[in-house]
Amino acid sequence: MYKELLKYLGLFILLVFLQLFLFNNIQLSGYINPYFYILFILLLPYETPGWLLLFLGFLTGLIIDTLMNTYGTHSSATLLMAFFRPYFLNFLTERDDIEKKGSPSMSQNGFNWFLRYTATLTVAHHLMLFLIESFTFINIGATLWRTVLSSLVTLSFIITSQFLFIRRK
Repeated sequence: MYKELLKYLGLFILLVFLQLFLFNNIQLSGYINPYFYILFILLLPYETPGWLLLFLGFLTGLIIDTLMNTYGTHSSATLLMAFFRPYFLNFLTERDDIEKKGSPSMSQNGFNWFLRYTATLTVAHHLMLFLIESFTFINIGATLWRTVLSSLVTLSFIITSQFLFIRRK
């Protein structure tokens, strides 16, 4: 149990560090902003209780908000993503896969499943984040375009990280 806790704590620290010092420096025309830190919520184990998932989602967003001085936008978006995660897992995953232990990763569930899972939650996160950030529907086209581009770049980094750092069975 402590080994798993240390593993996820290390993952959290690594992802926040990478977000602050690497991914925050990638901004193209204000439309592409990769948010790699959401991988922490995506990779939490299946058996994570709902209350803990919501708490970790809020805490992750709050820490990013505090360090980036963004006043709650990441907290709201990451909390929404953590809220929807169990529903998307139930929708995309067969009962046998959910009942087994582990985390929803590419090595356990395959590329196609992991792509659908991460794409859905990444788009939900980014859409909420950019809607709160713009706080208007006047330029909804620009907000949607920004959501699509940032989601594609974030997904490419997440999928690449899975190929590079996650062990295959």
